[in-house]
Amino acid sequence: MLARPDAYRCIECGLPYRATGFWYHESKLDNGPAYWSDRGMLCSPQCSLAHHKNRAAEGMLPQEPAPDPFAVQSLFRR
Repeated sequence: MLARPDAYRCIECGLPYRATGFWYHESKLDNGPAYWSDRGMLCSPQCSLAHHKNRAAEGMLPQEPAPDPFAVQSLFRR
């Protein structure tokens, strides 16, 4: 069986989702990543802090929490 390429990677270091070392919410792969931003997923607390520092240096800190990258978006808006 061929390995499926990971479409998702850490935006700071490039570590693929499902790779050893990637942090998951409650340590469960099915729960999704433990860290993410409006620009993508982050693999660890270290990359999360690095991302925050980089965004602060750019003056581009988000003003509100980013949506869950794996949450199903509704096709219908009310």
